[in-house]
Amino acid sequence: MHQFHFFPSRTMALYMGRLFFVRTFAILFALVVILQTLDLLGESGKILAVAGNGDAEVWRYVGLRVPQIIETFLPFSVLLGTILTLITLNQNSEVIAMKAAGMSAHQVLAPLFLAALLVAAISFGFNERIVARATAALSAWQKVEYAEVPKDSGVRSNIWVREGDDLINAQTVEAGGPAIVLRGVKIYERTGGILSSVLSADTGRAVDGGWELTNARRFLRRSGTVEELGTIVAAKGVRPDQFTLAQVDGDQLPFLQLKSAIADLEAAGRPVDSLKGVLWHKISGPLSAVLMPLLGAVAAFGLARSGKLFVRAILGMALGFAYFVADNFALAMGDLGAYSPFLAAWGPFILFALIGEMILIRTEE
Repeated sequence: MHQFHFFPSRTMALYMGRLFFVRTFAILFALVVILQTLDLLGESGKILAVAGNGDAEVWRYVGLRVPQIIETFLPFSVLLGTILTLITLNQNSEVIAMKAAGMSAHQVLAPLFLAALLVAAISFGFNERIVARATAALSAWQKVEYAEVPKDSGVRSNIWVREGDDLINAQTVEAGGPAIVLRGVKIYERTGGILSSVLSADTGRAVDGGWELTNARRFLRRSGTVEELGTIVAAKGVRPDQFTLAQVDGDQLPFLQLKSAIADLEAAGRPVDSLKGVLWHKISGPLSAVLMPLLGAVAAFGLARSGKLFVRAILGMALGFAYFVADNFALAMGDLGAYSPFLAAWGPFILFALIGEMILIRTEE
């Protein structure tokens, strides 16, 4: 049919896609069952140790933990499913038959790329709709050691906001009432990045034109003296919502919500590079499934005449696992600020795409 003109054979494409899907999701199911069982052995005791918890809470934990396991190990399942599919085709001499029919290595792999792209789309949607919510709920539950999660009191502690060169710190921010109240306010007033004075106040309330600070006093760095100012208005360019921004965990928010939170945090003068890396990785992570047929292709090509099928499978797995190691390393470097957010999220993907393509071209094309 015309819509399948990219593939030399529609029947072959459907056949390879079915093999890939069955093996990938069978491996994923086995991994989830094994890993969830092992995880539950360690966590069930902590859950049941809380008074009032029972089987329902154990199953609640399973329901929240399984999406995280699926998100983590779906790329591994795609890698193993790819290698198993290609080994099966190789053992049955189907790759040789396809090559003899005039198909290039890229045409042989094309159905797997398309199937992997579909898996990546499913993974992205699953992460957005289910994993982010499950991660947020499980994180909140674990913080109270599997007891009942209390309602948010609206109190935030140790909040920092930037206004131009000045840095503003509030020991606590109370946002539960009709007005936002800052307590333990300190404004580090800087000129050209150099500290000139420190303005302190007991409390701060939002008013027209800034923040009303009570019992304010200013410490002058050069003279070492303190000026008593009483009640003044300061921080005129700071909005109330800049103090109420909670600490953001990128894994707990869907893509669009995280993007909005990053914009708010950036406007408040807070560092957001690590969150930008997480934002980009929400796309590059699921797309890593598309790399797996390329990295696992060595199981079908390259050393086909040597007969060392096991060695080729190990080499394909080594390439895939090397990608996951490089991906985690890049994210860690992004968190430390050593890599830019884009490089942290996309660097390993681009690097291993080039490596896989180079190996494929040099061995077969």
